[in-house]
Amino acid sequence: MSKGKVLIVGSNAKRIEIQGGGTGPTGQYLNETVVPAMALIDAGYKIVLATPNGTKPFIDPVSDVAQHFDGDDAAYRRGRAFFDNDPAMINVRTIRSVIDEGLDNYAGVFAPGGQAPVVDLMQDADLGVVLRHFHERRKPTALLCHGPIVSVAALPRAKEYRAALIAGDLPKASDLAKGWQYAGYKMTVYSASEEKPIEENVLHGKLYFNMPDALRRLGADVTTTPIDFSPYVVEDRELITGQNPRSDHPIAAKLVAALDRYLNINRAVA
Repeated sequence: MSKGKVLIVGSNAKRIEIQGGGTGPTGQYLNETVVPAMALIDAGYKIVLATPNGTKPFIDPVSDVAQHFDGDDAAYRRGRAFFDNDPAMINVRTIRSVIDEGLDNYAGVFAPGGQAPVVDLMQDADLGVVLRHFHERRKPTALLCHGPIVSVAALPRAKEYRAALIAGDLPKASDLAKGWQYAGYKMTVYSASEEKPIEENVLHGKLYFNMPDALRRLGADVTTTPIDFSPYVVEDRELITGQNPRSDHPIAAKLVAALDRYLNINRAVA
């Protein structure tokens, strides 16, 4: 018998806008998806994977290597097999269908990174419904690497906020940021300096905005590590954020602990 259900929200994006027009290749990171998912299952939770269109996330080829599993080829193969074959990764739902089923059925939510969430999840209205539900009820909400940018979706006008950032209309973006649910929260996210090698070697162009600045404009208290790609996790109230791919195991441990606390509190109240 499982302890409860945890929603994992994935992206369907394969391309991301770059300055000067055009797009570059993107996707969701394999390790950021499977390491926390497998940890949740090992801890006794059932996971449900949902995306905007109900199909599996596209895995960024840059992440599909043993390097992102601490160089452990066996761990990489286990993770890849889990993503390819486990029913939890195959039976993908739409985010809307999860909402229609009832969000009270879920104890927590997790969104992995890779740059893909910056494209679709950041401005997804259905994800906004999910995030507001979990925020209002203080249910554990974990976001990894670029994943913290999906918290923008909680804004009623998230799509306009993203468009203002791309247009460079910062006064408009600041106006649209008012009332953001996570204003004042301590959090972390993929840093601008960590983004640079991806822009140079994969995208061959610059993104229109960096993640820390986009969250700070909303009112987030963002910190990042002085050493790029060092594991770093920040927990503030119900929100747990991890900075980069190497934060996969630490954020998984924090999320499991937060879920256990949440369930214990609710059992005591009941």
